[in-house]
Amino acid sequence: MWGFAQTEAQLSKEVFETLSEIDKFSHLKPDTTSIERLGGLTNRNYKFDCDLGSYVLRLAGDGTGDYIDRKIELHNASIASNAGVNAEIVHFDVDTGTMICRYIDKAVTLDISGLRSPDVLTRTGQAFRTLHDCGQKFLGQFELFEQVDQYLEVLKGLGAELPDGYSEVQKDAEQVRAALSKHELPNKPCHCDPMVENCIDNGSKVYIIDFEYAGNNDPMWDLGDISVEGDFSAEQDNIFMNAYFGHEPSLFDSGRMVMYKAMCDLLWTLWGVVQHANKNPVDDFWAYAVGRLERCRKLMASDAFPKHLAAVNRGP
Repeated sequence: MWGFAQTEAQLSKEVFETLSEIDKFSHLKPDTTSIERLGGLTNRNYKFDCDLGSYVLRLAGDGTGDYIDRKIELHNASIASNAGVNAEIVHFDVDTGTMICRYIDKAVTLDISGLRSPDVLTRTGQAFRTLHDCGQKFLGQFELFEQVDQYLEVLKGLGAELPDGYSEVQKDAEQVRAALSKHELPNKPCHCDPMVENCIDNGSKVYIIDFEYAGNNDPMWDLGDISVEGDFSAEQDNIFMNAYFGHEPSLFDSGRMVMYKAMCDLLWTLWGVVQHANKNPVDDFWAYAVGRLERCRKLMASDAFPKHLAAVNRGP
């Protein structure tokens, strides 16, 4: 479980103070409502069971409003819910970031070992395809390299140091930027932050939750990111990509997916340093950032990477 320890009394107090201000749940009492702390890197999440059913309460992490637009999140998360990909949203406060979703019955939050199962990989690939093909545009455009530049500016303002070797990796990433910028890329509704724990499986369907960073993007970003988060093998990448496309992906699609595997580690390196600089107590974000950077460096130094980069340079 992520996060700092809470006593049962502290946990109950925090949850009920929030629920008391929401009409639908203001009648709830501690003696008839059970509460369970769930995981989360930057937010505090709780499952609560009551006379109305089972729900998940999200309390936004301190400082997240500085870089997450909650109005955009609500719009995008609602589209994903209507498409049957996200959990049903029953309350959302755009001022505080507080959200309540209906709990997905008989579902488990996936971990790396669970996600790697061929059946789950197949359901996950199909879930991302459903999201990307939902037919509606999200608000917000996820611009990878603009995000990188923005995080660098934030870190400059915080006076934060970057991990050793970052500048060399950033220089290599410019080749990826140049290759991707040569082509008009697909632009569809994307999750943009598909951590393994953001995938929920009920045995017949995978749901994708937490749309804080969602926006329109190249769909291969989502596939590359979840591949990195799940530490997929080449065989698992193949199962996942084939489930997504319904056939073997093109070299251009596969190449972009690999480019984004490297670039998501670069981006989340910077995100981790921001969390570290902001003294987020939930995890050791400096170690997280250093590990991300090293994985990015390793992939870009692999024998296969130049071949995928060449495929992206060539285009479709």
